[in-house]
Amino acid sequence: MATVQKSEQLSNVAKLSTRPKGESLWIDAWRRLRKNRMAVLGLIIIILMVIMALFAPQLAPKSPSKQTLADNNAVPRWVTGLFPNMIPRDEGGYVNINENYPIGADNLGRDLLSRIIFGAQVSLAVAFIGPLSAMIVGIPFGLVSGYAGGRVDNLMMRIVDIMYAFPTLLLIILLMAFFRSSTAQNAPGTLAYELGRLDASIGGMLFIAVGVGFTSWMGLARLVRGQILSVREKEYIEAARSMGVGTRGIMFRHMLPNILGPIIVAETLTIPTYISYEAFLSFIGLGVQAPTPSWGGMIADGARSITSYPYQAIFPAVALFLIMFAFNFLGDGLRDALDPRMRGVD
Repeated sequence: MATVQKSEQLSNVAKLSTRPKGESLWIDAWRRLRKNRMAVLGLIIIILMVIMALFAPQLAPKSPSKQTLADNNAVPRWVTGLFPNMIPRDEGGYVNINENYPIGADNLGRDLLSRIIFGAQVSLAVAFIGPLSAMIVGIPFGLVSGYAGGRVDNLMMRIVDIMYAFPTLLLIILLMAFFRSSTAQNAPGTLAYELGRLDASIGGMLFIAVGVGFTSWMGLARLVRGQILSVREKEYIEAARSMGVGTRGIMFRHMLPNILGPIIVAETLTIPTYISYEAFLSFIGLGVQAPTPSWGGMIADGARSITSYPYQAIFPAVALFLIMFAFNFLGDGLRDALDPRMRGVD
């Protein structure tokens, strides 16, 4: 009997000494994110779009700039089934049927599917330029401002207030209006001439990238500052100070990892805004330059003949709709998954 009791006591001691395996915030967040079907759907769409953009030359059935004027506005027969007003010529209508174009050709005889595939490169480039610029500038700016406090904080926030006076769209429009209109009038070797050549060499993306990068960091800087103000007096920060950790170590090793959640969520939800900037500028003719395909430019071209050939505007609009809502769904899912109040809640 004593032997049995002793073995039970040893067993209980063994159980107490065995600690349950911990789960980090990121693993717990990923587990909860996977249960959000709309967020997972958004993530899948984004991954597919990224793959499509990276392997566009291999995936596109034709060259996006190749024109076959004899096939202008041609469509496969299944497209006419989607739009009843598009009646094929062999049925007494006006639409040219050509099965060599998976979703049809535009008014210049260019393959619409190939242009949509290559257009993903432009939209996703803007989608990643914005957050990258915001993180490179906004995170250090907000960290220093929030941690320093006092006059330094006041001065840095006034700089942010001044920067907010430059609306992103207006700034990009002014840059393009100045450099693109003055390029031909400037002699080779001048700054305007060289910038114009660089802009033309990358399809007109330079000033979009400059405008987005120049204005995208202010909101993130304010967010980081607010988060730093809320954590800089926490117990673990005081403990780090008492252990002799330097200012840089406190900011980047202790503060920054604990505020990454709101930063990731905020930038994910802001990405559709960056994409809409490029689409709008291309729609009004101030975005990327022809023949570089852009979803906004394709929608503008298709809108001119939307009553006769609606597919030319609707198919690029669907692609733009999918990528913007995918980032919105993913951002909403990340907001729920990274909320520490939701930890341990299914």
